[in-house]
Amino acid sequence: MNLAFNKNEDENKLLISELQFRLTKVKKGGGDKRIERQHKKGKLTARERIDYLRDTNSEFLEIAAFAGDGMYQEVGGCPSGGVVTGIGYVSGQQCVIVANDATVKAGAWFPITAKKNMRAQEVSIENKLPIIYLVDSAGVFLPMQDEIFPDKEHFGRQFRNNAVMSSLGIIQVAAIMGSCVAGGAYLPIMSDEALIVDKTGSIFLAGSYLVKSAIGEEIDNETLGGATTQCEISGVTDNKFPNDEAALDYIKDIFSKIGETEKAGFNRSESQDPKLDEQEIYGIFPSDRTKPYEMKEIINRLIDESDFSEYKAEYGKTLICGTARIDGWAIGIIANQRKVVKTKKGEMQMGGVIYSDSADKAARFIMNCNQRKIPLLFLQDVSGFMVGSTAEHGGIIKDGAKMVNAMANSVVPKFTIIMGNSYGAGNYAMCGKAYDPRLIYSWPTAQMAVMSGAAAANTLLQIKVSSAKAKGEELSENDKSKQLEKITNKYNKQLSPYYAAARLWVDGVIDPLETRKVISIGIEAANNAPIEKPFNVGVIQT
Repeated sequence: MNLAFNKNEDENKLLISELQFRLTKVKKGGGDKRIERQHKKGKLTARERIDYLRDTNSEFLEIAAFAGDGMYQEVGGCPSGGVVTGIGYVSGQQCVIVANDATVKAGAWFPITAKKNMRAQEVSIENKLPIIYLVDSAGVFLPMQDEIFPDKEHFGRQFRNNAVMSSLGIIQVAAIMGSCVAGGAYLPIMSDEALIVDKTGSIFLAGSYLVKSAIGEEIDNETLGGATTQCEISGVTDNKFPNDEAALDYIKDIFSKIGETEKAGFNRSESQDPKLDEQEIYGIFPSDRTKPYEMKEIINRLIDESDFSEYKAEYGKTLICGTARIDGWAIGIIANQRKVVKTKKGEMQMGGVIYSDSADKAARFIMNCNQRKIPLLFLQDVSGFMVGSTAEHGGIIKDGAKMVNAMANSVVPKFTIIMGNSYGAGNYAMCGKAYDPRLIYSWPTAQMAVMSGAAAANTLLQIKVSSAKAKGEELSENDKSKQLEKITNKYNKQLSPYYAAARLWVDGVIDPLETRKVISIGIEAANNAPIEKPFNVGVIQT
């Protein structure tokens, strides 16, 4: 092993340590005292409920663990968006699980909570997966009601989704395990079956204080909307249970009796480990985002038996395309090549940049994978498309549009891993969040923005200098230096994968060694949703 390998390994493992530290903190929710308070009420926490519900020793792929990270600090923060979501297995059935975290502001809904809940519903809809709601929420966080209540993608959209999901035949089961107030009451009752835990669960459109204020009636919450009332008098809920565990056991029983559904039929063989050591990814992949490396060395440590069938290996070399298997599943891989490459004409092409020939190759490869019903995996480390007169005269916009068109219209499921840079239109072409990847995760080394921090900072500084000159002013070198530092610091913060994960631009930040698990669970989920329309790219400029 050389010095560069050892340096990369040390720096990447430090980033993994930071990731684990951040995850541990997030999983505490509102903190130890609030967890203890939950236990004193005889209630499990959101994560304890999920652990009890899911099959022993089964995988749980958490989605948006870092939602809200660093946001809403003026009101004490909102760890994990106040809700835990992910793909798990209940009685052998793969499903989506959504659990309100009552240790975070009593499970109140922040703007990011609504976005996260709808992301979970989106995963359920796209993959035709059953969904379980474990409800324990005080409703909308009133100080921010204007940012969560009335718009199309706000709080009410989830109830519309409930109705649409039901019409699509997607199974929805809800357990009311704490508060369920106001508009939030519709979510469990629009599900197929609604359970409630006695004495701790309650559901009503208005609590006792609001009832007294609105109509002058004095009544306690238990009598108003507790388990006995809603199961025996109103019939709003279907069954009541003495504690969380009993309710969760009943959900397990429901899922043990679900019938088989039609599958998409993606190809899978017996899973094989990579022949090359996955741990070596830490040493091969540079933490310095400007350094070159051989992408195929990474790919061969992610795929079964390190067996990669490359497509057009000698053409369009700044994009690597080919087929392989991950945990037995057939997959088509499109990955950015970060090292400088040489074409047949003797031209040198910069690594991480998409050229006309590579865009053309990728478009054709995407079409082939759609024809053969092979899911697509995009491994992003992209600086953008090539610019300049040679590229423009060669039709880079036309070829880039061809790639984007083929990718956007793909009917096979797409998955995206942002390993390193994800800049500008390169993010789009390589299936960024706007292009509906079934799952999109980042490595801790990822950076996402319109352009690199250095390029952006210098561009913004030049704008400030020009603006000052227009006013007859001139910035001193010291002022320029201070402005550059200020701009760079702000921009670098926004480049962080945690900044992206907090806002749900990605589904999470993962250790590179979890990549195989993410893709395998994702394809298994996608296999539950048969492809219902033919592949058609529409009009493409040639």
